Amino acid sequence: MALVKFQTEHFRNLASDSLSFSPSFNLIYGENGSGKSSLLEAIAYLGLGRSFRVNRHKAVVRHGENRFTVFGGLQGGGSESGGDHRLGISRDIGTDETRLRIDGETVRSLSRLAVHLPISVIDPGVFDIASGGPGNRRQFLDWLVFHVEPSFGPLWQQCQKATSQRNQMLRNGRLDEQLLKVWDQQYCDLAERVTHHRKATFERFSAFFNALIDEVSPPWADGLTARFFGGWDDSVALQDLLASHREQESKAGHTLYGPNRADIRLKYRGRPVAETFSRGQQKTLVILMKIAQGALLRDIGKQVTFLLDDINAELDVAHRGMLASRLSAMESQVFLTSIEKPDPVELWGQQVPEYKMFHVEHGHLTEVQPTAL
Repeated sequence: MALVKFQTEHFRNLASDSLSFSPSFNLIYGENGSGKSSLLEAIAYLGLGRSFRVNRHKAVVRHGENRFTVFGGLQGGGSESGGDHRLGISRDIGTDETRLRIDGETVRSLSRLAVHLPISVIDPGVFDIASGGPGNRRQFLDWLVFHVEPSFGPLWQQCQKATSQRNQMLRNGRLDEQLLKVWDQQYCDLAERVTHHRKATFERFSAFFNALIDEVSPPWADGLTARFFGGWDDSVALQDLLASHREQESKAGHTLYGPNRADIRLKYRGRPVAETFSRGQQKTLVILMKIAQGALLRDIGKQVTFLLDDINAELDVAHRGMLASRLSAMESQVFLTSIEKPDPVELWGQQVPEYKMFHVEHGHLTEVQPTAL
């Protein structure tokens, strides 16, 4: 679905104006501090329930206020969410209360909102998918699994709770072996189901990713491998592995094997790409991974909304053009920010798709009429 109506209240420096966006491309430019990234941050709240810039809700509330609200009107539908919808999220900083609404009705689960608006962020931090730790790649995969397999969200939450319970027991020092075996059984059952969904989705993702690599044919294509690692050696039953490493886990004070250690292992000629790829090569790799994500969701009837924050600072003209063209071909909705006024011809050549352009100043967005090509 596409976000076509939007309004905020007390969100950073954004004005409380009612905005109408294109279901295709939205080009947004303005000086640093004008509100470009804040706009993308607010949009992200509707699909992620959080900021992609900071960890605290309090940081996004306008100074002197105790609450922010974000409202979005969605148009169109995919195979699962058909029809138009109205989404809303508000956060009261004083009471730590979050309110979620869909079509005027209060809902309790953030996943109910997120399923309607798949948000994919491409900002300077996203390239840690290649260079950072396994947690970055788990998050990349789990976002995709959530939108592919409806049962994954609650299942992963149950698995995380079971992991937390095991960790508490492991930290106690004196282990109740019988009770720990009970938790091991529950944890292993959930771990197997979580891993099944992750593995199945990764295999589907790999088909799109490999096809894209073959088509783009970067110079490092032949030496690249991307493998899913479930978090333990699957030639051994997880429950047996936990039992044989009880002392090791007890000393560590937390669970060492299972889906909490899952990873997408990206290697070039047998070595991690974090060690072998240049920063530019890592950026290309992550962009192709993001495009493959969107292509998979497009294949199952879901439109992804991409938030491209200040990509001019990270990508050269060729990479910006490649990304814009691919997202246009997938019929994605895109919000692209930059300091300077974007040039549609530079992005797409003569095949310019439908778009809207906005100038941002002091938190106010003003639509700029496109010039004739």
